Order: sequence, then structure tokens, then C-alpha cells
Amino acid sequence: MVHALERIYKSVFMKYKVFTNPSKILLMLFILTAPAVLVAGENEISTRTFGDYHSADLIRKFIHYKVSAEAVCARAAELAKAEAARAEAEVAKAAASRRVMRMAAMKAEYKIVMNTALGMYDMMDLENEDLSLKAFEYAWLGYHHLLKQGKLQKTDLLTICDFSQSSSKERMYVIDVRNKKILYKTFVAHGINSGEEYASSFSNQEESCKSSLGFYVTRKTYQGVNGLSLRIEGLDKGFNDNAYKRSIVIHGAPYVSLRILHKYGVMGTTFGCPAIPSEVSDEIIPLVKNGSCFFIYYPSKKYLSQSTVLNNF
Repeated sequence: MVHALERIYKSVFMKYKVFTNPSKILLMLFILTAPAVLVAGENEISTRTFGDYHSADLIRKFIHYKVSAEAVCARAAELAKAEAARAEAEVAKAAASRRVMRMAAMKAEYKIVMNTALGMYDMMDLENEDLSLKAFEYAWLGYHHLLKQGKLQKTDLLTICDFSQSSSKERMYVIDVRNKKILYKTFVAHGINSGEEYASSFSNQEESCKSSLGFYVTRKTYQGVNGLSLRIEGLDKGFNDNAYKRSIVIHGAPYVSLRILHKYGVMGTTFGCPAIPSEVSDEIIPLVKNGSCFFIYYPSKKYLSQSTVLNNF
């Protein structure tokens, strides 16, 4: 009998690998030893029983067990899938909530920055100094962003070149933001290909001989053909980030003066550098060098909407 069972196990179960559960194997081995007539259901009342169950009953029990196990597995899979979907929905909901909170925080921050700018503009009476409110608001917004990012080493100064004004006006302002006062107000030239009296065309390209809009951070000084000069690094990608390669620097120039303006009726121009009068360059350049904010403004819709500094909330 034992040998017969071994042969059945090897020929059927090992060959087809039908079952791997030892309890199921034992149960099926028992059922297979029941008389064929009982298995076929022709005689459910058999003298061969195991405990209180007939062979046919055991077959039914086995089938019922198998079906129930499959149902449990299917239900477990459904529950796992539902739980995964619920967890994913919770994650999406939390992310949406964070976005809403972040947007609300950015709006609140923007409002605070603009209110501060308006307050400083009024306090320093910049309207009577001919600096436009928009120029100062954008300058203050960019200064705030750069300050928050840690890109400014000299944080108490903000220099604004308001190119919406005529070059015959003193349109460069060096502002002490800590003490809220103008330290210098002077002339500043624009590029020869940007315009004559007014600058209206700007470029980031080499050899364009045009001014570049946007925010800069001042770097080191050097002695060049124009005397003491100050390197500036453009921070607005696509608008002025070629300033270093173009050798755009702040320097003094004798053609940026009242004398030239009175003689020719128009201020001198440059190859793109924001040149200032020679008589003040030796004072302003040492003051603003090494990490202060320098901003060239013009009401260009393209620049104001695409500036990487202004739109960096």
C-alpha cells in the first residue's frame, strides 16, 4: 500500500506539480484510496469512512475548501487595490493642499514686498527725484528675491538705472536701503545701438553694442582702458547673462557729462556698458563693488514677464 501511494505521488503530483501544500497532498492521497464507486457518487453510504465523514463528503469538503481559498485571495487582492487607490488619493489631496498653501504664502509675500516698496518710495520722495514707481517696485522685488537667495554680499545698497528716462536726465540712483536715502543720483549711458536720447532696444548678444536689461550683482574692480572699472554679473537668464563674456562693466567716461550734453545736445553712448561720469566713478565704484544689487530697468513686457529674477516666487 505504501509503495502504491509513493508511485501515485511521484507519477501525478511530482510530474504535474499540482499541489505544494502537504495537508492537501495527504487529503488527496486519502481520497484516492477510497473505492471508485464512492468517488463516482454511486454509493454515498459506504462502510469505509474516516471519522464521521464518507469519502464523497471529503471530496466535497476539499472542493469547498479550494473554492473558498480562491475567493479569499481574490477578495484580499481587491482590498489591497482599494487601499492603494485610497492612499494615492490621499497623497494627491495632500499635494494639492500644499500647492494652495504655497500660492497663498507667495501672494501674501508679494503683497508685503509691494507695500514695503510703496512705503519706501514715499518716504524717500522718489517721485520728486523722477524715479518711476514701477522702476522702484520692480527693483525692490528683484532685490528681495536675490537677498532671500543669498546672492548679495553687500545687502544695504541697491542701484537702479531707469532707462525709461532720457539719457539727458540723471537716471542712475544709488540707494542706501538701510537708512532709506539716495546716496548718489547721476548720469548713466546706454549702448549706442540701443537708441540715441532714449534706450528702447536691448540685447544679450556679443558685439550687439546694446544695453542689457535686468538684475546684476557687482563683482571685483580692475584698472582698464577707462581707468577704474567694475565687473558685473548678469543674473537674468536670456537677458543679461552674457555680460561677463561681453565685457559689460561699470566705468567712468568723459563723454557722459553735462559738457557733452550741452555741446552736442545728447549724451554720449557706449558699446553696451552703463558708463557714468568720470568725476564720480572713483567714488561710486568702490562703494557698490563686491556683491551689491545693480538693476537696469525699462518697461519691456517681454522682460517683465520672463525675467528669471522677478518671477522667481
